[in-house]
Amino acid sequence: MRITPFSSRPRPVLGGQRGAVAAAHPLATAAGQRLLMEGGSAVDALVAAQAALCVLAPDACGLGGDAFALVREPGGRVLAVNGAGPSARRADAMATSGGASVTVPGLVDAWIALHGRWGRRPLEAVLAPAVGLAEAGFEVSPALVAARTAQEARLLAGGAGEWALLRLGSGDRFVQPALARLLRAIGREGRAAFHEGPMAEAIARAVAEAGGRLDAEDLRAEVAQLAEPLRVEWGDIRIHVQPPASQGVLLALALHGWRRGGWDGAAPLDHLGVELTQAAFALRDDAAEGAALFDRLPDVDPERASRRGGPRAYLHTAGVACADAEGLVVSSLLSVFDDFGSGVFVPEGGFTLNNRAGGFTSGANAFAPGKRPVHTLAPALIEHPDGVAALSTPGADGQVQTLLQVILRWLVRQDDLASAVDAPRWRSEDGRLLVERGHEATADLRARGHAVEEVAPGDIRFGAVTAAGLSGATPWSLGDWRRTTWAGVA
Repeated sequence: MRITPFSSRPRPVLGGQRGAVAAAHPLATAAGQRLLMEGGSAVDALVAAQAALCVLAPDACGLGGDAFALVREPGGRVLAVNGAGPSARRADAMATSGGASVTVPGLVDAWIALHGRWGRRPLEAVLAPAVGLAEAGFEVSPALVAARTAQEARLLAGGAGEWALLRLGSGDRFVQPALARLLRAIGREGRAAFHEGPMAEAIARAVAEAGGRLDAEDLRAEVAQLAEPLRVEWGDIRIHVQPPASQGVLLALALHGWRRGGWDGAAPLDHLGVELTQAAFALRDDAAEGAALFDRLPDVDPERASRRGGPRAYLHTAGVACADAEGLVVSSLLSVFDDFGSGVFVPEGGFTLNNRAGGFTSGANAFAPGKRPVHTLAPALIEHPDGVAALSTPGADGQVQTLLQVILRWLVRQDDLASAVDAPRWRSEDGRLLVERGHEATADLRARGHAVEEVAPGDIRFGAVTAAGLSGATPWSLGDWRRTTWAGVA
């Protein structure tokens, strides 16, 4: 019997006792559950699931990439963790691929910051499930083979000629001994195992051979930053998003626009969602201004499509959301940007490096040495009178759009969260409006002038929500039916 992860919809909301986790792969969810069962915190479960994803989804994320997280402490304080580094200090150009596209990886530094403040189990125990997966291997999926085949030329140019993945087919077992050794070293030694010494030198060497300027000194500097999130007040509900350099402010802008418009559930929710999305993305290059952009949000026509455009047609990334019975709730995303990032491979660690310098554009987001570009990773965290919800989704510029649709269905239409996640979606990209076949608003969107293109339900461009939180004191989690997203409880 062939097992398919897309056989059941909608997915239920699961209630747990010790905690709950939702992640972009069932084995990553299992890693998080294991830490919760061992007495770990929601952050222990989060790091365990993220590390597992680095093993299972090297096309979407990895140690050479970045992570962003929103953490709500039991006392109610919410903090944003930015685990994305700057361009090289000596960089003289940017690129979308190869060595010049690599910025300082921030994932490992983010793990250290998260675990140091909110972890309960030793880091070695937290990373143990990922080490086991890397050592034992896993069956390569057709999707991973397709991604590798599409990027093979870039990977070969980036030094991955001896990487076992390049010789494997669907169903073959992918064993990653170098990655297992590195994860074990990080568990024992912390950030030094990655950001200093032989591994930092190996990363710098791989970048230099691919034409980049990132060096060991760039890697030694601390990357992870803790800051206050941006917030949108929605009556007695508070919606938290990442501050700059994340483009999470664009989700806040779209929600602010809805509130400013004074619309209710009788308004054309999907049309307005598209228009607010495009209005927000018109300000993307200035995302570093944060909340100051609220006063600059363009007006939208509540009746007709502007076809303003804005969001772009790329996607990647993996999400994890966790909660525990002590009241800690976390939403996160991790990524190497494009599939396999820059294509630059570090054989000593068995991972590829990000191409986040490809996120530089123009204006305030123009390239400069030692600068962080506007970043697509944009999780959200919602405080509701009935509890807390941590939401994230992959999809690059689709992240803001998917979360906007889920939030509007939940808070405006009063759909339950599982129904809001299950519902058909749209995605604005490069002037087109992709709509999942069967969407109730398709005819209305066409009539209002949108350039609608119907797409098969479950297309990866519509994201895959990971959700977890607290209902009263009960931890819960929810997985999307799209992609291989899964949820579990302990």
